[in-house]
Amino acid sequence: MTLTTAPTPITDVLKFALAARAEQVEAMLDALMPPTSGMEKRLIDAMRYASLGGGKRLRGFLVIEVAQLFGVAPTCAARVAASVEMLHAYSLIHDDLPAMDDDPLRRGQPSTHIAFDEATAILAGDALQARAFEILAESDTHSDSEARCELVQALGLASGARGMAGGQMIDIEAEGKALDLVQVGRLQALKTGRLIQYSAEAGAILGRANTHQRQQIAAYGRDIGAAFQIADDILDATGTAEDIGKTTGKDHAAGKATLVSLLGIERATQQAQMLSQQAIDHLESFDEGAARLRDLAAFVVARRS
Repeated sequence: MTLTTAPTPITDVLKFALAARAEQVEAMLDALMPPTSGMEKRLIDAMRYASLGGGKRLRGFLVIEVAQLFGVAPTCAARVAASVEMLHAYSLIHDDLPAMDDDPLRRGQPSTHIAFDEATAILAGDALQARAFEILAESDTHSDSEARCELVQALGLASGARGMAGGQMIDIEAEGKALDLVQVGRLQALKTGRLIQYSAEAGAILGRANTHQRQQIAAYGRDIGAAFQIADDILDATGTAEDIGKTTGKDHAAGKATLVSLLGIERATQQAQMLSQQAIDHLESFDEGAARLRDLAAFVVARRS
């Protein structure tokens, strides 16, 4: 496999598509999580604070773009996109807590536990996780109950002990320890990659894709997730808080092993580009409808925030 030359950071077409999908997801999040005036108002406000008004919406974009390949109704795709963004927001709330990364900054704003308080932040994360699964189980998400069950099962696998939460546990256990490339790769695949892979695969589940198509989409999601995490590690090592909207240098300060710390910036960049190209190759059997997914694979390793 021959690597392509360094990609343009973002094409005009992809920039427009990302903005359009983010607007769709934002509108659906707002609709599925309306403000309230009851005694639980502070909780709802914290949930909305953490999940509305920011972020790349990469996971939501993947859901919608893949679903479009299979002719899924836009509203159904947007509901699943909103669900995964709620799950992701929950993970960020908990990740920023003093017991975890103790980070006061998220998306250029005070983290949820700073803007509200620790107890409210924990509850907001819990409630966002619950709402994410609730949405998947609702008949408005898909008329086929089997499809809804597959979505619930896949999100549970991606976010639980064999996915995101398990990866976070390994990350905590690994602080100050020497991990090799295989161990770091597994940590990152669980902590970050599985939810990104799910986001792509969810669009195929919604579209009732055949086994081969679903496998190709899952492989695309796996590789783009791995490339995204390496790019994140590079940004953590080289970027500024103003550029990326969160505290930088955290991994080095915590003594965490990353592919950047093991390989160096240049070789880690090459690894991310290789994974990006692999992701693109997985889409070979799809037509021009997958053009934005190919552009996204290039963008995730060229981004600066």
